[in-house]
Amino acid sequence: MNESKFSKVESFELDHTKVKAPFVRKCTVLTGDKGDIVTKFDIRFTQPNVSEMQSEGIHTLEHLLATYLRDTDEAFASKIIDISPMGCRTGFYMTIWGQWESIEIANRITDALKLVLTADSIPADNEIQCGNYRLHSLELAKKYASDVLEKGMTDKFLA
Repeated sequence: MNESKFSKVESFELDHTKVKAPFVRKCTVLTGDKGDIVTKFDIRFTQPNVSEMQSEGIHTLEHLLATYLRDTDEAFASKIIDISPMGCRTGFYMTIWGQWESIEIANRITDALKLVLTADSIPADNEIQCGNYRLHSLELAKKYASDVLEKGMTDKFLA
């Protein structure tokens, strides 16, 4: 098909062969009709097209990051709109109110990952609060957190 018929998708414009994970990258800053600013981040845990996180681990990380990013700072918590796994299972997208820098988010992710290593349970790991509560692995989530912490989460994403 003729690609000119499709709208540009920001993540499709990124040359995935030129990035080095783990990293946080500011993808987009949007200003709404009333002046509200929203920033979207690419939070990459694994190297694109080289490795990916297994569903059980990324799902558990989603629950833990959603909790720990909100628990550590009430003011910051009120800014978070969403943190969701990427379909390619190499990381997460985070959408947040306001204008933020990648290094600020990298530091907050690092702090949350340190808490992941101490977790002994998974928040909302039940059929009432989770749409697939059987698909979790705290062990894998801790492994992915440990791997990122060992390498260091950074705002430098180009190899």
